[in-house]
Amino acid sequence: MTAIARFEEIQAWQAARELTKNVYSLTGQQAFSRDFGLRDQIRRAAISIMSNIAEGFESRTDSQFINFLGMAKASAGEVRAQLYAALDQNYISEAQFQETYALAEKCARQIANFIKYLEANPRPRRIAEDQADYHTDL
Repeated sequence: MTAIARFEEIQAWQAARELTKNVYSLTGQQAFSRDFGLRDQIRRAAISIMSNIAEGFESRTDSQFINFLGMAKASAGEVRAQLYAALDQNYISEAQFQETYALAEKCARQIANFIKYLEANPRPRRIAEDQADYHTDL
């Protein structure tokens, strides 16, 4: 695996972005847009996937990154659960459910594989700080 310089290069983040766009499109439709609780919750869960991947990537160690990836994977599960609620309320069609569910599964699978990779190739610190000159004078 080549070194990743920016979180935007991570395939799981790219898939999460696609999922988030899809979720926003679905939740902007008709009755779904008026169910404020479900609409906002599924949007927050989708955004959480992207955000946790990015936040973890910017963290100091792979251990922290793996924790954030675990939260992102959990949010992908939350999106899948909420899709069932949307389907049961007839806010989305079976085809919309299947497409979006598949995207959420793809995110979870990519995140799980990334976690396995990081665990198999541990590095104690990802970000090294050169000697910094800190001033505490007020």
